[in-house]
Amino acid sequence: MDLIANLATGFSVALTSANLAFCFLGVLIGTLVGVLPGIAPITTIAILLPFTFTLPPASAMIMLSGIFYGAQYGGSTTAILVNLPGESSSIVTCLDGHQMAKQGRAGPALAIAAIASFFAGTIATIIIAVASVPLSVLALKFTAAEYFSLMVLGLTGSIALAHGSAIKAVAMVLLGLLLGLVGIDVNTGLPRMTLGIGELGDGIGFVAIAIGLFGISELMIALSRPQDRTLLSVALSQLWPSRKELRDCVPAMLRGTAIGSILGVLPGGGAALSSFASYAVEKKTSATPERFGRGAIEGVAGPEAANNAGAQTSFIPLLTLGIPGNAIMALMVGALMIQGIQPGPQVMTAQPQLFWGVIASMWLGNLMLVILNLPLVGLWVSLLRVPYRILFPAIALFCCIGTYSISNSQLDIGLMLIFALIGVFFVKVGAEPAPFILGFILGPLMEENFRRAMNLSRGDPLVFVERPISAALLVLTALLLIVLILPAVRAKREEVFQE
Repeated sequence: MDLIANLATGFSVALTSANLAFCFLGVLIGTLVGVLPGIAPITTIAILLPFTFTLPPASAMIMLSGIFYGAQYGGSTTAILVNLPGESSSIVTCLDGHQMAKQGRAGPALAIAAIASFFAGTIATIIIAVASVPLSVLALKFTAAEYFSLMVLGLTGSIALAHGSAIKAVAMVLLGLLLGLVGIDVNTGLPRMTLGIGELGDGIGFVAIAIGLFGISELMIALSRPQDRTLLSVALSQLWPSRKELRDCVPAMLRGTAIGSILGVLPGGGAALSSFASYAVEKKTSATPERFGRGAIEGVAGPEAANNAGAQTSFIPLLTLGIPGNAIMALMVGALMIQGIQPGPQVMTAQPQLFWGVIASMWLGNLMLVILNLPLVGLWVSLLRVPYRILFPAIALFCCIGTYSISNSQLDIGLMLIFALIGVFFVKVGAEPAPFILGFILGPLMEENFRRAMNLSRGDPLVFVERPISAALLVLTALLLIVLILPAVRAKREEVFQE
C-alpha cells in the first residue's frame, strides 16, 4: 500500500501541467540529441545545467531525466535508417536495424525498437519504484565508513567498466580526485592548490568542467571528423511487425530488459554497455546465429530494450544512495546541488515530491516517446541534412552563456576552454573522461567521509573492515580488482570493447 501511495504522490506531481510540459520538452530534446550525431546527452545536460537553476527541483530533474532516456530512442531512428548511431548505445542497433531497412523492412525495425524501449522503460520504472524504498532504508544505516567504502567501490567499478585501457581509467580517476580537492580545506581553513587565485577557494566550478569536457570538446572533435550523412530513402508502407516477429522478439525484450536493469545499476554501467551485452547474449542463445548482422529483428529488440532499461535503472544509486554510477548521473548530482539539495537517502523523506515525481515521470516520458518517434520519423531524419557547421556556433554560444551565468565569472569561461582542450587531449590519447568526472564529484565526499570515520574511530583504520556493510563493500571492491587484473579476464574485456 505504501508503494501505491508513493506512486500516487509521484503522479500527482508529474501530471501537473508544468511538469508535463518539462517532461515533454526533455524527451523532445533527448530525441533530437539522439538523432544528431556528435551531440551526446551528456553534452546537452551539461549545457542545460545552469538554466535549471531557475526551475523548481522536480521540474529540473524531470526534464534532464527525459533528455537522458529520450536520447536512447532518437539514436535508434538514425541507426536504422541511416546506419549512423546518434548515441553510443545505438551502435549495436545499426548491425541488424540498418540491414532490415535496406531490405525494405524499416517500418518493423523502427516499430520494434519503440515497442522494446517502451516495454523496458515500463519495467525499469517499476523496478526503480520497488527497489528504492528498501535501498533507502538500508542507506539510512550507512555511517561515514560505509559511504567511503561505497564510493571506493563505485570508482573501482567505473575503472573496470570503462572503455579502453584500465591504466588510463585509473589515471583519470586519480586526476579527478586531485582536482576535486582544490579549494579551502574545511578542517584547517588553508587553501589547497588554488595557485593564489581567490576565486578557486570554493573549488573548480563543476559546470565549467562538465561543459568544457562534454560540450565544447565534443563539438571540436565532431567538427574535425567528416560527416557522412547519406540518407536512405525508405517508404514506411508496413509499420508494424508480424505476429511471428513479435513472438520472436518477446524473449529478446525480456532478456534485454533484465540485462539492462542489472548493468544499469552497476558503477560505470549504463545504456551503452547494456546494449552490447544484450546483443552478445541474443547471438549466443539464438538457434540461427548466422542471421545476426543480416537483418535479425531480435538483434534490434534486445539491445533497444537493454539500453533503455540501463538508462533508467542507473538512477537507482543516485536516488537512493546519492552516488552517481556514471558521468551523466554525476551531472544529475550537480543539478541537485545547484538546487541546494544534497543527494542521498534523505531525499526520499525530505523531498518526496521530487523523488517520486521523477520516477512517475519516467513512465509518462516513455509513453510520450512512443507517440513522438514513429509518426515523426521523416522529421527526425530530415534534421540530419542540417550541416554541423551551422549547429556548432549556436551550441558554443549556449555553452558560454550557461557557464558564465552560474557565478558571473570570467574565470569560469577560461576554465571551460581549458577543460575543452583537455577533453580533446583525452580523446586523442584514448582516455575516457567519464571516470575523471566521477572522481571529481566523489573526491570531496570521499575525503569528508574518510575524515569523519577516522575521527569517530579515534584514528583506527580498522573501522572500515569492522563494520559489516563497509567490509562487504570493500570485499566487492577487491573482487573487482582481481577480475580486472587477471590476464584472461583483461584480454576478454579488451576484446569486447574493441568489438
